[in-house]
Amino acid sequence: MTISRRKFIHTAAAVAGGAAVSPVITDFAYAERPIRSAAADKIRVAAIGINSMGWADVNAVMKNPGVECVALCDVDRNVLDKRAAELAGKGMQVKTFSDYRRILDSKDIDAVVIGTPDHWHCLMMAEACDAGKDVYVEKPIGNSIAECRAMVAAQQRTNRVVQVGQWQRSQKHFRDAVDFVHSGKLGKVGLVKVWGYFNYGNPILKQPDGSAPTGVDYGLWLGPAVTRPFNPNRFHGSFRWFWDYAGGIMTDWGVHLLDYALLGMKANATPKRVSASGAMLRNPGAETPDTLTALFEYDDFNIQWEHVIGYGAGIYNRQHGIAFMGENGTLIVDRQGWEVVPYEKRMEAVPFTKSSDNGLDEHAKNFVEVIRSRRMEDLHAPIQAGAEVATLSQMGNIAYRTGNMLHWNAQKGEFDDSMANQLITSEYHNGYKMPRA
Repeated sequence: MTISRRKFIHTAAAVAGGAAVSPVITDFAYAERPIRSAAADKIRVAAIGINSMGWADVNAVMKNPGVECVALCDVDRNVLDKRAAELAGKGMQVKTFSDYRRILDSKDIDAVVIGTPDHWHCLMMAEACDAGKDVYVEKPIGNSIAECRAMVAAQQRTNRVVQVGQWQRSQKHFRDAVDFVHSGKLGKVGLVKVWGYFNYGNPILKQPDGSAPTGVDYGLWLGPAVTRPFNPNRFHGSFRWFWDYAGGIMTDWGVHLLDYALLGMKANATPKRVSASGAMLRNPGAETPDTLTALFEYDDFNIQWEHVIGYGAGIYNRQHGIAFMGENGTLIVDRQGWEVVPYEKRMEAVPFTKSSDNGLDEHAKNFVEVIRSRRMEDLHAPIQAGAEVATLSQMGNIAYRTGNMLHWNAQKGEFDDSMANQLITSEYHNGYKMPRA
């Protein structure tokens, strides 16, 4: 049996537990819509947030037969017009909207792709499920542990197809690498090192506040986030470096790479203890640390995360990766491929095996297949899996932000630290309410 047929969905207390949160308030009342059953039906898709990964995602989805993009949504009219023109150049005419609720209110749309900044993922995904849409939502699924819980609850109460954009789960070489870990040939694995060393260009320097660009509905971009003056550092791609909207590298790359650490160790998102240390060494105009090390302690192994922006080439001379360090050797895997390096001739080496497929395309194909089949167990990255690794990443960030070593109480779904517990839940503003868990 290969990893592609295993069910890596761990129902962790970190995701299932916790206090209830308030119901959603929206401008529309959504009637229940039937679950699709006709496998031959055309699937009509809309994309919300199309400046970056959302655009890549919807294009991957459209590559599948019987899928049609019928609408685009973005709060930046400049981006919206650009993407609509690109589709028009391919002979596709689509409706365009700035308010995502117009998308969800349409009965002519079957599925949505959500590629917005992280702080919008939870609310949009929950409302899309309530509106009877299937959802492809970018990672990380939520910007807090509480949002992860709410998103799992939304999928469970509506039974909609929800695929999380952790597309490495659809790549053969990653699955093959984890199968090798599970074979036991490495011997006991005591440490999994996970890292990302990235060069994002020039440092992020402080910039003055100003006016939002012409064509941008800045109030709608903020949504449930706290109202602040517009600042270019907080907009488009660089939003990721501010706690209001995201969690930095830990939640961006961390959910991809830590996900495979969890899969390889057959672990869940609730380590017994978490600690972290980091700094801002290069990006004084940002909030999230550009240098961070976090340690997740389990009963008989540890997972160590490390990221650095703008310095060095990375561990094993790889920009990013996961290394399973066993008694007999170390397995190293990244997006390019995987290999095994023996320790003291205790096992045979496994030469580098190169990646052979397009993970995003395969992931989108899997999403479309499950929309047609309604076989939720076939999803490569269901919402529960997305919630687990996003929860783990949030734990690492919370340990950094508090400066404390944290113990997790799985029964209560909380830490042993009052400061840390305050960071479990996202605070919603501007009249928005977090979906109920």
